[in-house]
Amino acid sequence: MENNRLVVRADQLYDGRSVHTDMTVVVEGRHIVDVTDRPCPGDIRGIVTPAFIDPHSHIGMERQGEPVLETETDEHSTPFAPLHNPLDSIYFDDRAFADAVDFGVLYSCVVPGSGNIIGGKAVIIKNFAENRSDAVVSDYGFKAALGFNPRNAVRWKGTRPSTRMGAAALLREYLSDIFRKEEQARIQKEKALYELSKPDSPKKGTVWAQREYDLALSDAEWEVFRLFNGDKILKVHLHKADDALFLLDLKKQFNIRVTAEHALDIYDSSIFNALADHGIPVVYGPLGASDAKVELKNASWRHTAKLMASQATFGLMSDHPVILAHHLRDTLKYFLIQGMTPADAIGLITRKNAEILGIGHCLGTVAPGRLASLIVWDKDPFHLSAHPLAVLAEGRIIRDRRGLPFEMNIPNEETAAAMNEIRQGKTEKVSLEQLRKEAKNGSGKEQ
Repeated sequence: MENNRLVVRADQLYDGRSVHTDMTVVVEGRHIVDVTDRPCPGDIRGIVTPAFIDPHSHIGMERQGEPVLETETDEHSTPFAPLHNPLDSIYFDDRAFADAVDFGVLYSCVVPGSGNIIGGKAVIIKNFAENRSDAVVSDYGFKAALGFNPRNAVRWKGTRPSTRMGAAALLREYLSDIFRKEEQARIQKEKALYELSKPDSPKKGTVWAQREYDLALSDAEWEVFRLFNGDKILKVHLHKADDALFLLDLKKQFNIRVTAEHALDIYDSSIFNALADHGIPVVYGPLGASDAKVELKNASWRHTAKLMASQATFGLMSDHPVILAHHLRDTLKYFLIQGMTPADAIGLITRKNAEILGIGHCLGTVAPGRLASLIVWDKDPFHLSAHPLAVLAEGRIIRDRRGLPFEMNIPNEETAAAMNEIRQGKTEKVSLEQLRKEAKNGSGKEQ
């Protein structure tokens, strides 16, 4: 490695679309600059995949080692909270972040819970960020909820539904009110501009007309209005077929972009096809969790076959902590059992998730121009004991276990001495304090 250039030799390369053998990935700065089959010496060698992306998570909001009463996933004060930002409830010292990074889950779309009809923003973050100041990748959209969860929050503050029809009516009314208020304000603005086009109109009239338009809606309403002009996407929690079909009707009524989140009780490919026909992607999962409510009575991992047989565009979530983020790769087995190829399975939690989240232009595949967020595995990632030899986050090595036993992730006095012996090409001794700092922040090596 020289001049901020890193060469990764891939015995196998899962690039997010297919699998190749004996490839070389060249990284300069934060980006991949070349992917070639030309042999050349490498700084790191192993089996390479793109970094994993979790499209639906509560990481940092419901934290490891804390009582469930301290969770910050749901705000109980109002059923409509579009300005509530999960970033404001994340603690980046949640050890789930370190666990996720250990296994290459470098990005998460963090969302509020599903007790509220609109619970807040959906924000894509870097799991390897030290704190909130450099964490945000994208302000993606909003989290909404259908089905049992909103009506189970009837004791929370505000006007709460006790039925699904009540929740549906409240959501329709909320969106309709915003749509109508903006239209009324726009008409008033157009009338004002017409009057201002006449001779002797005040010079500042157009400024006043625009300002009146801007003040016609609240900040929260203007934020939600971004759904109507296509700037934002509504991630909608649902499980059952009838709720999925209501979402389809909602999309048609308001012409907004939506995704169907979970969908675990749907066992008919025709429902997934209906969503596909109307451009609604499915963010599926979590798979392998306990089905703790009646609306999941028909849920089964076997429904992955119905999803795969459909025309739906779909990705796979952990819904951390329902499934821990670093187990995201493990849940691919339910698709492999149904005949999905390993390359397509890796693509599910890399390229497909990136495309659904609107970040496929920079993440999710191994290709020139993409951010150099990569996992270098010691063996095929579908082997039960596979673990990363190295993890690269946007060109920087943040995990480096080449030649180290896995348990040396958290150094003590003995492993500090062993690591000094194992590290190749290092002439100076490494202090225990330095090793502990590296274990917290990654390898400590800036490329």
